[in-house]
Amino acid sequence: MRYTEFGRTGHTVSSLGFGAMNLPGVPLEQARAALNYALDHGINYIDTAAAYRNSEEIIGESIAHRRKEFFLATKTSKRDAKEAKEEIDRSLKRMNTDYIDLLQIHYVNHVHEFQQIMNENGAYQAALEAKREGKIRFIGITGHRPELLAKWIANGDFDQVLFHLSLVQPFANDELIPAAARMNMARTAMKPLSGGLIGPIDKAIRYPYSQNIHVLISGMTSTEDVKANIAAMERPVNEEERRELEQLAAELGAHDCRRCNYCSGSCPAGIAIPDVMISSQVRLKAGLLPKGQEWYENNKDKIISCADYEPCKDKPICEPKCPYRLPMRQAVMEAASYYNSRFRSESRY
Repeated sequence: MRYTEFGRTGHTVSSLGFGAMNLPGVPLEQARAALNYALDHGINYIDTAAAYRNSEEIIGESIAHRRKEFFLATKTSKRDAKEAKEEIDRSLKRMNTDYIDLLQIHYVNHVHEFQQIMNENGAYQAALEAKREGKIRFIGITGHRPELLAKWIANGDFDQVLFHLSLVQPFANDELIPAAARMNMARTAMKPLSGGLIGPIDKAIRYPYSQNIHVLISGMTSTEDVKANIAAMERPVNEEERRELEQLAAELGAHDCRRCNYCSGSCPAGIAIPDVMISSQVRLKAGLLPKGQEWYENNKDKIISCADYEPCKDKPICEPKCPYRLPMRQAVMEAASYYNSRFRSESRY
């Protein structure tokens, strides 16, 4: 396991962090075993959020007795100070701890949201108060718009920033990571498998591992997951492999979707447009992981129905909402043709 100093926090953290978002979906004993196995094998960064169902309670139940062995990061999605303060106190109780190492103000994707959290009654003030009281040690920010995050961290208000970084979303390398590195901010990357849509797992893990970050959070739910993630980081990434991975990321990231979710909720067919966009290139060039294939099977009817939705044929409802002006309907149509071509192929036999 590689360890680095976590920006200007003074803490040393493992290159692999345990993402606890999906622990509520497995039996408690399985979650407990995974968390303890991770600590036993050198992972010392645990990431969760108040919004991740009962993930915080699982952490408190499973590893609170080993609190001095790990750096604990959680998140609040609240925007005003009063609600954020209440959520911080709940998180402390749920995780059975006296302090949180890193409190991140979560999922800030719009300019008006950033203004909300930073005003005199915003969540940032609650974080500062909690820091003064010793309830938290450091303050971070998370979001899906790397170019906006690069601007928002410029004043030095935050100790850490959390962002997407994967073979299909390499965009944080353009502005955000260089800006954070210049400020010696703690840099945490997430979603190396993009929610299980992409593979192969070893390359998906090793790409962000090769970049200028301190911690890569990978969602894990079993000891087998922990073993696979640790194995992907067992050897350093040499220069030749790094160039190959960066070339692959340039190809698989050609869809240009940041998963900002501005388009979410706009599709009358209920299509999860970012999932289609982000998986589009890897579906064609590398193939999907089983979870990705299952997602496409479960969403087949919705995706195919887009072709027949008359109001969107000439003027798609989703596209004006995209800050990057991406051809989202075209990507959905290509996904629909994927089903049709496969059906034609299977019907020959």
